[in-house]
Formats: sequence, C-alpha cells, structure tokens
Amino acid sequence: MDLERERSGSSTPAPSATTPAMSTTDRSTADRDGDARRHVSVCYIVKNEARRIEESLRSVAWADEIVVVDSGSDDGTVEICRRYTDRVIHQDFLGHIEQKNFALDRASHDWVLSLDGDEVLSDDLAREIREVLAAPDEDVDGYRMPRQTRYLGRWIRHGSWYPDHKLRLWRRTAGRWGGENPHDRVEVAKDRVATLRSPILHYSYRDVSHHVQTIDAFTSITAREWHRRGRRARLSALVLRPPLKFLEVYVWKRGFLDGVPGFLIAFHTMYYAFLKYAKLLELEKGSDDA
Repeated sequence: MDLERERSGSSTPAPSATTPAMSTTDRSTADRDGDARRHVSVCYIVKNEARRIEESLRSVAWADEIVVVDSGSDDGTVEICRRYTDRVIHQDFLGHIEQKNFALDRASHDWVLSLDGDEVLSDDLAREIREVLAAPDEDVDGYRMPRQTRYLGRWIRHGSWYPDHKLRLWRRTAGRWGGENPHDRVEVAKDRVATLRSPILHYSYRDVSHHVQTIDAFTSITAREWHRRGRRARLSALVLRPPLKFLEVYVWKRGFLDGVPGFLIAFHTMYYAFLKYAKLLELEKGSDDA
C-alpha cells in the first residue's frame, strides 16, 4: 500500500459537524497573540482499526495535530485517517514500545496525547484536557486518566479493568514509552503526574474469539520477552498464579458485580497468567533440546 510519507509541519483535521477544524491562519494568530494554551499532538499507532478509528478521530478533531503511524492496514483505516490528517505515516511494526516512540518522535507540539484506535475521548475528558492545556501547571509533566471498557455489551465498572488509570497526556520532552512489550507505559517522573477525572472510552474486543486471539498473541510476545531477558519459568508460578489472579479480579476487586462479562474477564485473566508461563516453559524446553 502506497502510504503518504512524513511531512513537515502540523496538519489540520477535517472539519466535522460538531467540531470545526482550526485553520492555519487561526493558529498563526493564536501564536502571535502569545496565548498560554499549550498546543497538543495526538499520536496513534494502528493496523486495521476501521471499526472504531473514525469515532476516535472525531473525538480529537480539536487538536492542533494528529499523527497516525500505520503498520499495513488493508481494511480502509488509512483512507479514514486521511480525512482527518495529512500526517499518515507507514512504518512496519517495530514492537509496541518502539512503534509508539516512533510516533512520538514525529509529533511537533509541546504536549502529546496518545490513543489506541479503539479508544474515544469522552466529551468530559476532552473538555478537561482543553482546560489543563489552557492554564498549564508548570509543576505537572503528565496527566493520567481512568479508562472505562465496554465488553460484551456492558460498561465494566469493577475488577482489574476499572478504573484502569493510563498516563496518556504528557509534555513531549518529559517522557517516553517504556515498560516491557506488549505492556507499554509512558515513563514520567511520578511526582510530576496529576490525575484527570473523566474517562477514556475503550471499545475492546469484538467478541470472545477476538479476546482469546489477543491473549494468544500477547502471551507469545510476553514469553519471548521474558526468555530474552533470562527469566525462568517456575512450576509454582504456573500452578498458583492463575487461580490467584482469578480470585483477585473476580472476588477481591468485585468483578462478580459485572455479571457474566465480569466472570469472563476474570477467567481470561487467569488464562492469560497460565499461558504466558506455559509458553515461557515451552521456550526453555526448546532451548534445552537445541
């Protein structure tokens, strides 16, 4: 697919019925006036996100720049993104952390907001973000916010999936993506992080099969990363951690209050814990046989 490569300068999202895009002239005037508002770049890494990406893009159409890094979509994702930004960049997938830092390095503005293709800013969260950017606190380098997930037709309000705080808005020069693939996180000094009240809306797995496929993919990545770092599989972890995870999510964190979806989340969390240790053990045995 012949995607548009990088361009210099910020882009102007396409106008929508509810949020008119700011013109280049308007931005230049604002810059000359020296307003206190900090400009923001929204960054995405995507592949085949046509199902939700337009709703997500509409929720950030007010931003000064949108950067989309696509790793080979073939479902119309790129065409949808081009309606909102000319910063659509192709990059073969480098790994979750590496791909997100690649997108971060293409951002132009003081502040960065990172979203996944299946995440949408709630109206209240968009308002909160604009408020903190309009009157920036010089003692704060990043903002975390709750994420609320919709799963099997229900908003999840308990267990390990809520409030599920994510640091997604930060000063571009104060933090980068780190962690351990596939579980990336933004690393900003903890004493310079504040919390917003309103949630990111996360429209997660299409169905149980999609959930299981993601678990299979992510546990393979985790096991390979652990193996590369020299971590060893222990029988105690393989036997004890999965049921403890189920109890943590379903009982201690009250996942049972979310009905059948809450039970399935707890069960799949247990399965995830089992599978990553089983795959690590498999890699160790493979190395021994070699």
